Amino acid sequence: MKRLAARNFEDILQYAISVFECLFPPGHNAAVQSLLYQFAQWYALAKLRIHTNLTLLFFEETFKKLSRKWRKFQDYTCTAFKTVELPKEASARQRRSTQCSETNTSSMEFTGARVKKLNLNIYKCHAMGNYMRTIRIFGEGESTQL
Repeated sequence: MKRLAARNFEDILQYAISVFECLFPPGHNAAVQSLLYQFAQWYALAKLRIHTNLTLLFFEETFKKLSRKWRKFQDYTCTAFKTVELPKEASARQRRSTQCSETNTSSMEFTGARVKKLNLNIYKCHAMGNYMRTIRIFGEGESTQL
């Protein structure tokens, strides 16, 4: 799953809804399915080559719904499951800390896999809200492709 192109994400998104169906408990399953659908809708609108005022308004509303569902997913579903880093990530962190401890006098002990949480406070999440404004300012084209 390294170095995925936009077409790879599009393929993953197309199949994700059916793959994740009934994978989670009922309350969380509905949240996941709804979030995946909202992402697919946002992505379809982002890929449009020609926008009108009506499609841009729909795009903005879709992003607002997506944002609400994403935050609900973070607060409700993510907190219900304990997620930790992969063994590969943990071993890489351990290697980095041993390399660092060779150069520094203070060493960090390896404590196993760390807890991983969904972080929505990153630029990629923030930039999604700028698509509509960018399309209004510059129009469609290469700059708005995903």
